[in-house]
Order: sequence, then C-alpha cells, then structure tokens
Amino acid sequence: MTRQLKMAQIDTIKSLYQSGHSNRQIARLAGVHRDTVAKYVAQEEAPADSKPAKPDHRVEPEKTPPSSGPQNACEPFRDLIIPKLDAGLTGVRIWQDLRDDHGFQASYSSVRRFLQGLRKANPLPFRRIETPAGQEAQVDFGTGAWIQTADGKRRRPWVFRIVLSHSRKAYSQVVYRQTTDAFIECLENAFHYFGGAVKQLVIDNLKAAVPKADWYDPLVHPKLQSFARHYGTAVLPTRPYTPRHKGKVESGVKYVKSNALRGRTFSSLAEQNEFLLDWEKRVADTRIHGTTKKQAAQLFEEVERPALLPLPRDRFPNFQEDRRTVHRDGHIVIEDAFYSAPPEYVGRRIWVRWDSHLVRLFNERFEELKLHARVQPGQFQTANEHIPWQKVSAIERNADWLLRKTSHIGPHAKKWSEAMTSVRGVAAVRVLLGLKTLADKHSDAAVEQACKTALSYGAYRLQTLRQLLKQQARGREAPTQKQFDFLDEHPIIRPLSEYSLDNIIAFRKERKK
Repeated sequence: MTRQLKMAQIDTIKSLYQSGHSNRQIARLAGVHRDTVAKYVAQEEAPADSKPAKPDHRVEPEKTPPSSGPQNACEPFRDLIIPKLDAGLTGVRIWQDLRDDHGFQASYSSVRRFLQGLRKANPLPFRRIETPAGQEAQVDFGTGAWIQTADGKRRRPWVFRIVLSHSRKAYSQVVYRQTTDAFIECLENAFHYFGGAVKQLVIDNLKAAVPKADWYDPLVHPKLQSFARHYGTAVLPTRPYTPRHKGKVESGVKYVKSNALRGRTFSSLAEQNEFLLDWEKRVADTRIHGTTKKQAAQLFEEVERPALLPLPRDRFPNFQEDRRTVHRDGHIVIEDAFYSAPPEYVGRRIWVRWDSHLVRLFNERFEELKLHARVQPGQFQTANEHIPWQKVSAIERNADWLLRKTSHIGPHAKKWSEAMTSVRGVAAVRVLLGLKTLADKHSDAAVEQACKTALSYGAYRLQTLRQLLKQQARGREAPTQKQFDFLDEHPIIRPLSEYSLDNIIAFRKERKK
C-alpha cells in the first residue's frame, strides 16, 4: 500500500522547491523518497490557471554573473521578469504572461531556472530577532567532557544547555542519555535555577522531544506537552536542519564546550555538573556579552528575572507513559496489575500514564478516559461503568436496584420486599431476585395478593409466596391474617396509672406495715 503524505509534508516539499532546493535536497530535508519529491515537483511545474499564486522572494534588479553554459531563453526578457517578480507574481504566472503577451516559446522549466539564478545571485540577508525579557529560551545538546571512573572506564555524556534569549543567562547540565525524562529533568532544574519559567521554549528536533519533525505541525512528545502546561510555557521546535533558528544557544553550546569543558576529565557525572554550576557563576555570568554589551548576570537580575513566569507550587509529577492494548477482558496491564478501560476500546491501543499513586488512561486525542488508584501486582482495579450492562448479573446490581424493580409489582409487594430485606439481611438479595422471577411467570395481581397474604402473617420466605401462588392457581386463596387493635381500657384491666413510681413506693410501704 502506498503511504499517503500529510498536507504539511506536501507543503514542505513545495516550499523547499520554490526556494530553489534540488530534488535530492528536498528528499533529505523532508524525509521522503526522491521519486515522491519528483511527483509533487512535477505538479508544481505544470501550468494551471487554477493554481493559486504564491509570492516569491523579492530580488534586487542586479545582473547575474555570466555563465559558461548556453544563455537562458529568459535572458532577453530580464527587464520584464524582474518587475513581475517584485510584484509578487509566481513563476507560473510570469511564464504565462511571457507566453501570452510576448510570444515566449520556451518551457516553464526555463523560467524556473532563470528565477533560481536570480535568487542565488541576490540572497536575502539573515534577520536577527531579539525577544523581550522572559519571552523565550533556546535549548540544545552538545558533547560533554570525558568521565573516567576509578575502575578506568571512560564515558562521554551529553551537555544540556539552555540560554535565555534576552539576557543570555544560561544553565548547563550533563546527562548520559537524551531521553524524555532526562530532558524534562534538565528543563525543570533550569527553571528552578532561574527562579521562573519562560513563555516559549525553542528546542531542537531531538527524538526525546519531537518524535516526528514537522515545521508546520510538529508532533511534540505528550509528556513534554504536559510539562509545558504545568509550567505555563509553549514548546516550539525549529525547522529541521536549520540551526540558525536557535543561534543563541548554538553559540552557547560551543562556548561551554570550548571554554568550560575542553581538555578536562571528571570522575563522575555529579562532579562535572558541580563544575558547570560554578563555571556559570564565575565565568559565563560575568563576561561582557558581544551582542548585549552587558554582563549576563547583571542584565538577568535587572530586567529578565522579574519578567519570568512564576513557578508552580509543586514540581512536575514525573510519571511513566506508554501505549497499551485493551485486552478482551477490558483491562490493560501496568506492572503486573490490571486496570479497566471503557468497553468500546477493547482491542485498541490507548495512552497510559502512571506514577506511584495513580494510573491515567487517555484516548488518541489525549482526553482522559479514567483515573485509577494504583493496586498491587496481580490485583484488578475495575470501574463499574466499564462493565457492559449485558454482563452485569442481577445479584451484582445490589438490593436497592432489585427493590426498585419489585416495587413496580404493587404496594404490597414493595412492603413485603422492604420488610423481608430488613429481616433477612444479605440473603435478601437472592430472595428479591426470586420475587422478580415469580413476577415474570405470574401476573402482577397474583404476586401482589400473595405478598399481601404473606405480609399479614409476617412470613418472609420465598417458598411461602410459591405456595400461595399455587393455591391461587387451584382456586383456593389463603385467608389473610386478621389484625386486632389492642384495648387501652377495660373493666378487668388495671389502669396504667397504678404502675407509676409513686404508687409502687406506697404499695411497698403498705406491705411492710
């Protein structure tokens, strides 16, 4: 099956083609095959009136240097082409105008090659962008100094460096691996070192942060996105293979490698990190920066520190994250424990985050599906709403649900069910289920009459109801127990007033005499 490119990839191919890149360069930068690039380049070269015009780079009307090859067919029309290019017309539009208005006979490829020559002869200057205080920080990795342990083993770590774009205040830390957890740990340590967070983080397209590089719609690691939300910052990956987009930290990494670490060897990772902290304070912070013409520490304390975002009360909860498949029993497995997921996700893969206390389930849009408390290995954590109603037995639906069902039979059935539940306790659940089964086999009127009779005798056994229903079926209805009211007064009944405490005391005194 042919892999379909995303619109962002197609736009990247066309943009790189319009800026003068060759098919080989476009294939390398966009990460696609050259044949695929050739297909979309051919579509871009095809003359079509319906194709929307895209503004090209403007150029100064200067002569291109003479070429050793044959003269381009567009050369006689140079004075006509340059004003059209300055007006923002595309190469296709310029070719169409030359063909319609001036009898131009050459192909569009001649116009495209001529425009590429104009752009190369008149490149646009790089634009230096300065950001306000607290707005941006740039991040990159470089190679650290060698670490040689006591047993003679040597290992070279990576040095993480973050530079505040306004003041050039920086923080450095060495780690052995460029993992997502290590990257987040370095960022968090940097924010606490600065005493605040920035609004934007300009990062490289390292795999730990950006699994799939894309200038238009980069796929940032979900865990890094959560970290950014925790600190109120935004992560902005640079264009692939464009290091000048984070030039401040590029030069900063070269500075720390050449000034701080070159020619040094350390015995441990901790020793190298302690040295870098001391070097930042003694050397990097006190130097006069070539662009700002001020000490980085001074400009940071006076201007940038007050502009940083306040730190949250707690550090980012460091969790583990992975994609897990929901098994046929509706559970996923996390460290040998089982956690339920919504039944519609059975057989599908979902995102899971867990720490020492909680397990969170997310769908592909990272909308939270369920929050579970952690359980021990071998145990199940099953939410009631994750059990399909077809799989819930009547006994599992508890006595309240069964009481509501039996109350629909009639008022006497409801009274009998409530009285039986209070007398029988836990065993009442099965009796209520039996009553519901009797109501399915007999009419509500028959069950209601049986419950009325049993209630009058205080009989709370399901067998009693069955016998009463059998007698009704034979035409012999059992009589209802008559209830008699107690008399409060009668000639042969002594009044209760004689049993008062005073009368009892007087009676005892009388007997003693």
